[in-house]
Amino acid sequence: MSKPNADKPSSKQKSKSASQNKARATDISLINGKQKPRRYKKNDASFFMQRGYQILLVLGLIAAFVLFMIYQTLFGRITQPEEMVTIEQGDTYYGLLSDWQPVMLFSPTIAKMYIKATIDAPLHAGIYKLPENPSLVEALQVLSKGAEVAMVKVQIIEGKTVKDLYQTLRETKGIEKQLLTADDIDNASIANGLDLSGILPSRVIDSSDNIVNHNLEGWFAPDTYYYGEGATDTQILTDLYKRQQQTLTEAWEGRDEGLPYNSPYEALIMASIIEKETSVPEERPLVAAVFVNRLEKGMRLQTDPTIIYGMGARYDGNIRRRDINETTGYNTYQIDGLPPTPIALPSDASIKAAMHPADSDALYFVATGNGGHKFTNSLNEHNRAVQEYLKVIRNQ
Repeated sequence: MSKPNADKPSSKQKSKSASQNKARATDISLINGKQKPRRYKKNDASFFMQRGYQILLVLGLIAAFVLFMIYQTLFGRITQPEEMVTIEQGDTYYGLLSDWQPVMLFSPTIAKMYIKATIDAPLHAGIYKLPENPSLVEALQVLSKGAEVAMVKVQIIEGKTVKDLYQTLRETKGIEKQLLTADDIDNASIANGLDLSGILPSRVIDSSDNIVNHNLEGWFAPDTYYYGEGATDTQILTDLYKRQQQTLTEAWEGRDEGLPYNSPYEALIMASIIEKETSVPEERPLVAAVFVNRLEKGMRLQTDPTIIYGMGARYDGNIRRRDINETTGYNTYQIDGLPPTPIALPSDASIKAAMHPADSDALYFVATGNGGHKFTNSLNEHNRAVQEYLKVIRNQ
């Protein structure tokens, strides 16, 4: 007779054990986070609600991005100081948009749409003062006011003298005369009236030479300007001075090393000589190289425009031997180094040439008779170039 197995579980015990194991498995799956996410059927209303929220979120993000882009385009600021901006005839609002390209997310398309929607009149030529770090909207507000006033054209040709500038302002109708009320006004009165005496070296302020004393030659930027009718000569001269000063300062800070200038003013003097010696743009650095090489070698500059400037009203269109031999403060055939002041109103290009002369050993140049000059390194080469020039002139 066999005994029942005491160690063998009963069927009831088996069922209870399986149930407990199942419960423990369920608990573990919940703790481990492995529960399967709920799935929506495509025809379930919850599915469409979830998808709708996603679409709304995307559309909201796109709308926010577009609004931010519009804001940045219209109100984002460019980094620049307060400055005078010259608008020429034929310039357009669209042509000014490139200045705002550095602004993050700037959109030319949005800017053009704004201009088209808000501005009816064309851009008027003139001189406009933009505030420091302006936004596009602020700049457009300033520029659009040009349509409200009549404009006066002031053309200052590079290479002309400060006396030519004064005469142009006297003769231009629509400009109020505050300083230039008389043809014989002296340099000191003009310098003091503009409060620019501090820019001149003491040798110019204290000079007994009437041409040199308080002479503001070179300090006004030549260009074509447009001012509102009623602008004063004081305002115009101040604006032209600030523009030239900014050009000179920036060029001086980026100048080549080892140049024989002791100050920006001396570089301005050199730029004025370059301006008078050539009107060919690519020759300016070569002319600068000739004069820099001469200064470094202790040679006199021997440039005819300085003779002419020193003669003043006595110049009749010809330079004679006695003029070359005459010692004046400006005759660089007779004096060493640079003349005491600039001899003309130099352009931006000539100022840059003075700061960046060409890499050349040339010491001489002479006109070719066919436009431009021939540059040479020795006196013998120069003399041959002079004979070639004279031959061309005779054949003409």
